Amino acid sequence: MTAIQLQSRLPRTYRIKAIKQETEMVRTFTFDGSLGAKPGQFVMVWMPGVDEVPMSVAEDDGAVTRITFFAVGDMTNEFAKLQVGDLAGLRGPFGTHYEWEPGQHIVLVAGGYGAAPMYFVAKETVGHGCTLEVIIGARSKEHLLFLKEMEALPHVSLHLATNDGSAGYKGFNVDILEKLLSSCPRPTKSQRGSSTREEKCLPIDQVFGCGPEMMLKRISEMCGKYEVPAQLSMERYMKCGYGLCGNCVIDPLGIRMCEEGPVVKNEVLLKLKEFGEYHRDDLGKKHRFDEKK
Repeated sequence: MTAIQLQSRLPRTYRIKAIKQETEMVRTFTFDGSLGAKPGQFVMVWMPGVDEVPMSVAEDDGAVTRITFFAVGDMTNEFAKLQVGDLAGLRGPFGTHYEWEPGQHIVLVAGGYGAAPMYFVAKETVGHGCTLEVIIGARSKEHLLFLKEMEALPHVSLHLATNDGSAGYKGFNVDILEKLLSSCPRPTKSQRGSSTREEKCLPIDQVFGCGPEMMLKRISEMCGKYEVPAQLSMERYMKCGYGLCGNCVIDPLGIRMCEEGPVVKNEVLLKLKEFGEYHRDDLGKKHRFDEKK
């Protein structure tokens, strides 16, 4: 385990440089300063007297840090009230990040505001010569995020899916993923390295995903079926961010999502019995994903 430096464990104040209203409930804050985050990592966002919560990084270019969040709880609703010039406490970055090889053909699957960290991945991977299939899904077109930013990147094919069919494919983003995986399968073990195999399309080297857990579960199953490596961002309730409190420990392996996650390879996810089944709240109580709220 890599030791987290003390200065990363303690919050520092960063000033809000810009605010973008993405949708009615989603905002992007641009902070003046870099935390040195990599795609897939998260930071702890602190408001004194309110709370501290983990948030994914939408971009860190060495000069500014961007965080896109959904104002849905007590803390995020208060956080959304901040204005340009205000200060907020950030600490991190924490956790694992997406990994790739230069020149790979990668599918990025984003659900909801998972499009924000996926944009960070896209921007970095195309800089390494990767070709991307980016699948963004949402309930309806007004909830689709980072479309213009994705379209501005080179070597990106953008696929949209909405539940109501108001933009792109009518249905789920994972349906598009299955079409891509089935229409351009990876070579079998016996075919790999063979010069006689006819290439009709560019095989998919990896699938990255970020979004609701039931979406991630479908991605995991599909990638297992088609033998395509996958790295998925698994969300859990995190308190400390660096492996001390144990609140984000996953059954049955006992790994901590703030240290061994949030980005986890599919071969590990397939061993987690709670993946797609249940999660724990801030008190450690189990909640099933299929239970009625």
